[in-house]
Amino acid sequence: MSNSNDRSIFHNKEDNSKRETKEIQSDGSFERQKALFSIPFGMEEGQLPVEKERYRLIWSAPCPWSHRAVIVRKLLGLEEAISLGTVDPIRPTVPRIDWAFSLDKNEKDPVLGVKYLSELYTNTEPNYSGRPTVPAVIDLETNKVVHNDYFTLTNELETSWSPFHKDNAPNLYPEQLRKEIDELNDVIYSDINNGVYQCGFAQSQQAYERAYDILFSRLEQIEQRLQTRRFLFGDYVTDADVRLYVTLVRFDVAYYTVFKANKKRIIDFQNLWEYARDLYHIPGFGDTTDFDAIKRHYYISARLSPTDNNDKLIIPKGPDITDWGVLPNRKRLSNDTEVFLRT
Repeated sequence: MSNSNDRSIFHNKEDNSKRETKEIQSDGSFERQKALFSIPFGMEEGQLPVEKERYRLIWSAPCPWSHRAVIVRKLLGLEEAISLGTVDPIRPTVPRIDWAFSLDKNEKDPVLGVKYLSELYTNTEPNYSGRPTVPAVIDLETNKVVHNDYFTLTNELETSWSPFHKDNAPNLYPEQLRKEIDELNDVIYSDINNGVYQCGFAQSQQAYERAYDILFSRLEQIEQRLQTRRFLFGDYVTDADVRLYVTLVRFDVAYYTVFKANKKRIIDFQNLWEYARDLYHIPGFGDTTDFDAIKRHYYISARLSPTDNNDKLIIPKGPDITDWGVLPNRKRLSNDTEVFLRT
């Protein structure tokens, strides 16, 4: 990596190396820590160079933020351009919040040679004090984290990485819809993607109920939107659908119980349930979804502090996920048999 990128690896370098992560606010509400490594990919000075086989994407199967990057990577055919490393869905028993490469031989990532994700964060910034998070894009020339901004990463893959898209790749972020997609993505993130976490990690009744009400109000609005549209923006899958899917597919098996988001299950919403299954049957969605990993993580490892030790919790057998294999007839809402707008 060039010196200019080394100097500007943080989106905001000011005192981040010494910043303590405090995600529970004074009113008991949960506020997610900011992604610190958010330099965009591109060809301009100071940007991360777009180069095949230079980066490794680290993900965890239960994590919705990294799952959506993996879905987009597969939809766009970027598997050969950006390699993939996988951490264990169960957090390691160490005196910190971390992710471990214990699924790999010798419990080390075979490319990066590290045992814990935190090693890559401290290699990047020795005084890093936040939670080491996925997705994390690692520069293989330096073994440093160069991008962990889950909010922008899929858009980076959809735009800056276009030289390495497969032939006839889907256009998930069409220019004429970007403003509308961005606006809806903001809502999906604040009220749904992060909304379930605001329910689950709330430490006051008031904060929990506020997040709960917002979450289900927003789900009802999306339910109505999908009454006449196959996907969020009509006939074709967009980046917004990827972002909504990763929460819907985790909802009934984890969020409904673990995060106390228990007003209704997704299966209780006619349109959301059909829509989620419609996406599940598209290659890139269902084949990257691991229900077992999702349940094991959320029931055992969903925590903000290493002192919240849930290792002895029982993982429930249910719910029954066989109906995810039933393809709904949402084609009736579309003017096209194709689910993607092609570039």
